[in-house]
Amino acid sequence: MPDLLIELFSEEIPARMQRRAAEDLKKLVTSGMMEAGLTYASAAEFSTPRRLTLTVEGVLAASPTTVEERKGPRADAPEKAIEGFLRGAGLTRAQLEEHDTPKGPVLFAKIEKPGRPAADIVAEVLEAAIRNFPWPKSMRWGAGTLRWVRPLHAILCILSDEAGAEIVPMDVDGIVSGDTTTGHRFLAAGRFAVSSFDDYAAKLKRAHVVLDPKERAEAIWHDATNMAFANGLEVVEDTGLLAEVAGLVEWPVVLMGRIGEDFLGLPPEVLQTSMKEHQKFFSVRNPKTGRIERFITVANTETADNGATILAGNEKVLSARLADAKFFWDNDLRVAQNDMGVWLKALENVTFHNKLGTQAELIERIAALSRELAPLVGADPDEAEEAARLAKADLSSEMVYEFPELQGLMGRYYIKAAGHSEAIAAAAQEHYAPLGPSDDVPTAPVSVAVALAEKIDKLTGFWLWREFPTGSKDPFALRRAALGTLRLILDNAFSLSLENILFDALPTHIGRMFRMKDFSELDELIRQSVDPDVYEALAHLREEREESFVEALELDNPTESSPHVLLGRQVSAHLMAFIHDRLKVYLREQGVRHDIIDACIAMEGNDDLTLLVKRARALSDTLKTEDGENLIQGFKRANNILTQAEAADGVEYSYGGDVKYAETDEERALFAALEAAEAKITPAMAALDFATAMSAMATLRGPIDAFFEAVKINADNATVRRNRLNLLSQITRLCSSVADLTRIEG
Repeated sequence: MPDLLIELFSEEIPARMQRRAAEDLKKLVTSGMMEAGLTYASAAEFSTPRRLTLTVEGVLAASPTTVEERKGPRADAPEKAIEGFLRGAGLTRAQLEEHDTPKGPVLFAKIEKPGRPAADIVAEVLEAAIRNFPWPKSMRWGAGTLRWVRPLHAILCILSDEAGAEIVPMDVDGIVSGDTTTGHRFLAAGRFAVSSFDDYAAKLKRAHVVLDPKERAEAIWHDATNMAFANGLEVVEDTGLLAEVAGLVEWPVVLMGRIGEDFLGLPPEVLQTSMKEHQKFFSVRNPKTGRIERFITVANTETADNGATILAGNEKVLSARLADAKFFWDNDLRVAQNDMGVWLKALENVTFHNKLGTQAELIERIAALSRELAPLVGADPDEAEEAARLAKADLSSEMVYEFPELQGLMGRYYIKAAGHSEAIAAAAQEHYAPLGPSDDVPTAPVSVAVALAEKIDKLTGFWLWREFPTGSKDPFALRRAALGTLRLILDNAFSLSLENILFDALPTHIGRMFRMKDFSELDELIRQSVDPDVYEALAHLREEREESFVEALELDNPTESSPHVLLGRQVSAHLMAFIHDRLKVYLREQGVRHDIIDACIAMEGNDDLTLLVKRARALSDTLKTEDGENLIQGFKRANNILTQAEAADGVEYSYGGDVKYAETDEERALFAALEAAEAKITPAMAALDFATAMSAMATLRGPIDAFFEAVKINADNATVRRNRLNLLSQITRLCSSVADLTRIEG
């Protein structure tokens, strides 16, 4: 079986596109081959800045011959119908077969499709792949119609076996396929022929091209870390930058340069960000001081002076870049130490969102909410409010304008330089966290208060305006804000009523909404957000008192029946349901079943997420035991019998049974077990000790099983029957005090 080798050689492909492009080439070619019946054993893709390469091993020499049986009309069908079928099949009447079917004799045609040589199939598939390649961006050049990410120069396409290599003939917009390639742009001269993938990879290596991007990345990291270690330093790890740099070079040559003394006093994050974003340099840190003192650059060529000229040029360009950074840093420090109010004033002219106001309005809301949250998370209210007011001040700084990814971090430096406490400074950096599922969660009380306030303000504001996430679209990152809220509460084990906090955060948003002068959008929004009665009340106020509508809403003296309070209750309840959905996803990833979460969410106090999760985990652990699993079956049996009896009798059996009417030992044993379990469950639930309550509940498994095996519920004696149904009610009531077990599946 021959092997296939493809190389598409072009001008430099952007590093960020190379990996996906190599994968797309593999998918397009191998899928096309399989559809044509050309199977293979294995395939692998590679990329460099100037080439996409695909090797496919164990390709069939030709696609197999196939026979298709096609059903035609009935044998006694009109002649024109049969003639049409013959034309479509390309056969004569004599070549058809007649088969008996339940509907009578039917004509069938057997159409043989001969196999095709592999070269023909590959040429067809590869040309289609090239012409329809899914580049994020592409270009045309010259007079041709072909589009490629950069001008495509050559196509290498060969099938090779023991007998040698065969060029797969093709012509794509004047680019004729061949069996030659070229090496490094500067370190190798001329084209050379290849006969197989092994020959190709070996000759490229001799021509100063490392084909495998993983091999290039490993070589870069190995040389960089060794070079730094030899100087008593360490390279700051950055996997994203390493992958990008490996896509910029075909023959990596690692060089280490120096950072000017004038710039060593800059924050290490500033140095690291500037060098990474502008120069694609790795930062080299002194482990003793934590300072960034040198840099690693990766050249794409070897030079007679061992890179001295390259380093000199890089150091010169870097000095210019860092001079800008130092200018920003010095200016920002002067502002921070004199009056950060200048930055806050500037935020009055920066829109956060057209419906939620400016950044300055956002800061005011977060400051007020942080003060309210502070006692719940163990923070000082004054300190939390001050931290919230300063947390976003750095958005006006020159450094953050140049490097937006440093927002928060630079705020920490500037707030500290202004003489504020470390807790207030830390909140500037930490209030954005967590941004992702693997990010650390703030634990300092002030940081937690501001971080929670920032996320709750975003959630409530956008929720009020019905800007919900839909499908895969979440332009305002509300799912991330909800998950961040969850993790802040759960990781810090705070016990608080989240729905009440959400409700308390809404009045400011609602007040701003109702004070808008254009009510057309507001009317429709309110109509969608609240139930008809609330909307009618609001509409009536609008009709009667258009000019004093805001005052009529009782924004300053609200009662539970005030329209905006009813609106706030509905919005906070709807948002709480969304947060519960995020919690389900979060807990499912930790192995807690969705039905267990539902059973706990159905209980009162489900907006205390810490207790909700504690309850869910205790129930999950209980149901993993044999007693717990079987108890659910006993509970469901009791609940089903009780429900059916209450529906049939038209009464409610909820008074509890009386042991004096028990006729069997199993009944008396169950009465005793329920009494003993309740003596443990009731105080355990009062103390929120869910593990103890669940454990006590599981002990009922044996007595309940024995009761159902020995006792007939619908006894002939009406008093005994009623007593037994009341006993079942006692079982369901006691078990349901722990969780809504009706929601447990199975």
